[in-house]
Amino acid sequence: MKKTVCFLILLCIGRLASAQDPNFSQFFASPLTLNPALTGKFDGVLRVAGNYRNQWPTINNAFTTYTASIDGSILKSHVPEFDQFGVGLLAFSDKSGNGVLQNNFIGLSTAYHKALDENGFNQLGLGFQGTFVTKTLNINGLHFEDMLRSDGFTGITTESFSGTSMHVSYFDLNAGMLFNGSTDGSNNYYVGASMYHLTRPKETFQEGNYLKDPRLTLQAGGMMPLADNNAFHFSAIHSRQAGAYNTVIGGAYMLNLDNDPESPRNLYLGSWFRLGDAAIPYIGLEFGSLHFGATYDVNLSKLKPGSNMRGGAEFSLIYVQKASDPNAKKLNCPKF
Repeated sequence: MKKTVCFLILLCIGRLASAQDPNFSQFFASPLTLNPALTGKFDGVLRVAGNYRNQWPTINNAFTTYTASIDGSILKSHVPEFDQFGVGLLAFSDKSGNGVLQNNFIGLSTAYHKALDENGFNQLGLGFQGTFVTKTLNINGLHFEDMLRSDGFTGITTESFSGTSMHVSYFDLNAGMLFNGSTDGSNNYYVGASMYHLTRPKETFQEGNYLKDPRLTLQAGGMMPLADNNAFHFSAIHSRQAGAYNTVIGGAYMLNLDNDPESPRNLYLGSWFRLGDAAIPYIGLEFGSLHFGATYDVNLSKLKPGSNMRGGAEFSLIYVQKASDPNAKKLNCPKF
């Protein structure tokens, strides 16, 4: 019991002290949290994406994160043929310490992607995302040092609060840029950068003047087709915030199960690696417009004794509504 409690305390201190935002291992399957410039950046009419993550499952509900988004292109008849003007809506929820701390926001994104050549193989995009954030701290769920007894946190704290919960809310602004290209129209690659918390909002429940630190995120990836409609997908991300950093790199092999490129049934097998922390085996299934992905973080860092090498389970689901016109020209977009 004492080891579990101490481990949870260390995790919470590490996460709060670094002020690092929650991260998805399947960052490539959560486009609107990866880069606002990815808004509307897909080959289709409408995209709906959802993600769920349960981190540190050996500790009951230590960190659970959910997100859902919907985005698409608008004004198609008013922009040049290979340009894209995207809008999207994002909802996000993160709960820490079995719901003691809850972080929720809703965001509105927009992005414009300008074709750089007559075939639309290369595009440059710029996106913005405004969010309204609310955070709630459940006082009844907190444990303080002066409450610790031999049988657990059974004592009474001398800390004083008004009410059973505390709240903070604010507006936040994010922005990003993205370049994507192709050498012949069959492959694709992208590189992007995004900056979060541009407004540096004030985030404190009581006294103090803590300002949210900006987070810089760099992304890159691509898809290389192989023989028989198979392909290799790869991607990487590096983010840095308040002295904390996170680097994930990896890829997956895509096997087309029925050799049908128009309405494929694809199997994805691969792995990503969070440097200095975990291996992240990945399996994905794609059925026409639906793409399901699952990962499990295998912790390899110094936290192995406490985590039993378990880092977190994560699931993603993306639905892309294709264009109804079979003769519509395909757009060169990153594939997630």
